[in-house]
Amino acid sequence: MSGVAGLSAEMREALAARVRFYRELGIGELYRRAVDDSRLAELGVVSSTLVEEKDISPRRSSVTQNVDAEPASHAGSQHRDLGRPAADVGQPVDKVEALRIIREEEIGECTRCALHTGRHTIVFADGSPDAHLMFVGEGPGADEDAQGLPFVGRAGQLLNNMIVAMGLKREEVYIANIVKCRPPGNRTPEPEEANTCVQFLNQQIEVVRPEVIVALGATAATYLLGQRQPLAGLRGRVHQFRGAKLIVTYHPAFLLRDPRQKKEAWADLQIAMKELGLKRPESGSSE
Repeated sequence: MSGVAGLSAEMREALAARVRFYRELGIGELYRRAVDDSRLAELGVVSSTLVEEKDISPRRSSVTQNVDAEPASHAGSQHRDLGRPAADVGQPVDKVEALRIIREEEIGECTRCALHTGRHTIVFADGSPDAHLMFVGEGPGADEDAQGLPFVGRAGQLLNNMIVAMGLKREEVYIANIVKCRPPGNRTPEPEEANTCVQFLNQQIEVVRPEVIVALGATAATYLLGQRQPLAGLRGRVHQFRGAKLIVTYHPAFLLRDPRQKKEAWADLQIAMKELGLKRPESGSSE
């Protein structure tokens, strides 16, 4: 923001529009350093809430506490087409651009935790930014690290089948992970790694604003809900998270190891379908 006074009127207006755009999205954590309010005033932006520092260190436990301030809820919205833009109050939001900013300008070539030393590719997300349904997994595996997309290996094929069983297509949903770099040997992310990376997932959720989030596995549930609890205690009910309904189920990789639990996972997905207003197929499974 230095040198604002020397900028052309066109550039000043462009900068002011960008800051207002972030404010409308409610993504204050995009700004990691404090900015002099007088500089913002020069651009016609008087709110200092955009530049508040985001505390991403563990608080009161080894997992992040995520629900400090929730965005406007989707309560009362009528679900019809999962591919359509969400109905937001105010001017339309360019979600594609907002997500690009998070990926390219915020994450960049991230070196914030040790996972960057072994990665091949940062795995950001896949799917529609206008999705009403979002899936969140643990982290990339070998196939995902190679291709730069989440859930493209065997577990991804099973997830695709689960999505189709719900009467949807993969391109109609949004898919991301708690961490965006592959942990060595596909191990569970360490708390420091997950707490460092989950801020970007939260930003993605703020932009996409899904009606329903499905947490795939214990790691995703832990860092979304901010509590470590056995999966059995979290499944079978609807949790509230950042204006969305959150449902917990098994990770597809676990279902590959224990196919007997697929029926339980399908029951969880039917809860998500009910919340989305999706009609239950005549026959369907996650096989």
